Amino acid sequence: MTTKTNVSTVMLKLSKHIASALTKPVPRKVADRARLHIVDTFAAMVSGSRLEPGQKGIAYVKALGGKPEAGVIGSRILTTAQNAALANGMSGHADETDDTHPPSLTHPGTSVLPSALAIGERGGHSGESLLRAVVLGYDVCARMLLTLKPMPYLRSGHHAGATGQVFGAAAAAGAMLNLTPLQVRYMLSYTGQQTAGLYTMFRDPEHIEKAYAMGGMPAHNGLQSALMAAAGWTGVEDIFSGERDFFYTFAPEAFDREDLVRGLGKDYEMLRASIKRWPIGGPIQGPMHVLNDMLAEHNFQVNDVDKIIANMPDKELEIVNNRPMPDISVQHLLSVMLIDRKLTFKSAHDFPRMKDKEVLRMRARVHAVGDPALTDIQRRWRCVMEVHLKDGRVLHGQTMAAKGSFENPLSAAEEQEKAIDLMAPVLGRKRADALLEALWNIESIKDLRTLRPLYTK
Repeated sequence: MTTKTNVSTVMLKLSKHIASALTKPVPRKVADRARLHIVDTFAAMVSGSRLEPGQKGIAYVKALGGKPEAGVIGSRILTTAQNAALANGMSGHADETDDTHPPSLTHPGTSVLPSALAIGERGGHSGESLLRAVVLGYDVCARMLLTLKPMPYLRSGHHAGATGQVFGAAAAAGAMLNLTPLQVRYMLSYTGQQTAGLYTMFRDPEHIEKAYAMGGMPAHNGLQSALMAAAGWTGVEDIFSGERDFFYTFAPEAFDREDLVRGLGKDYEMLRASIKRWPIGGPIQGPMHVLNDMLAEHNFQVNDVDKIIANMPDKELEIVNNRPMPDISVQHLLSVMLIDRKLTFKSAHDFPRMKDKEVLRMRARVHAVGDPALTDIQRRWRCVMEVHLKDGRVLHGQTMAAKGSFENPLSAAEEQEKAIDLMAPVLGRKRADALLEALWNIESIKDLRTLRPLYTK
């Protein structure tokens, strides 16, 4: 259905919601979950600023210079909002530490937060505004992919995260810029023009292109669309309806446009987002959860183990099966967890250890099996595990929703532990503690620029 001005009711509802999002408080449960994700994404950006993709992003924007509007995390650089969003987004997805929205196959935080933060610093906005913009960005990001249908979209060669996240970043920035509903519609039109992301990013062994496509590019481009609309750029008022519209171009299977706005403002996608308990690929969270619990319950040692059989969703296993990067190889990480009886950011990213003889001996006894019966449209990080001991015993463990999944979220204490592990090596313990204290109380911050001294290095 369209109005007399050829704007669909879907677009009218969506643009009105984005334009008014910062004027409406979010439910306490949603705000509590949003705080967890803001802390988690900051931790990912801080730690990622010292990894190669983050360093590449920082060096690139440093060379560009630009008006000092927003800060680049992990550095002393002040640059344009667009440049800051690009660098911070690349740091956020410099590896597999950042959060996810499993049903939509997106990583909202690493694009939505850098975009909202950059505009927030540019205009001296409050932490309350940031939190509401982030909640909005997760909603728009996830709904875009859920409307497109994420798996068919992925199979078509596009990448879900890059597509959803550019719309989420635009929505968050547009709300922070106080765009009118009409300006929001123009913003979404320019966002549609920038929809991109190829599945080929998974071939990148250094994670640099992936950090760009899954973090920096959507943050930068979404924010840029919002600034264009704020500057008075006009265009097509509704890209979601009419001849050869957005869905004609990008939807490989049947879709329902109403999915973009159904329950909007009542059903919050933030509550279906997940945070990785360990700073490793999402599909490995289930196996790590089960092995960690079994080690605590049965107290067996690495030399007691004959073999481990980890049954996990077959499509998830394809992503993490014997990969050459330590933080996304399920066999390697289960071996390290068994040997060390814990997993840290450092041990999960130790490339030389992939050739360690003790790890390789254990890895030969780790068998990951793809099980279609465990496949879950909500992607709750499932695993059914058997640990065969040399004395003949077979231990069993399983999870249907691993720690950190939306049905089994991290507590504030667990997120604090993870964030300190990521931040302290970069900022030092004192400043990491101070930054976390500020982020846990984000709604009390009057001007986001006051965070800069806490995240610079």
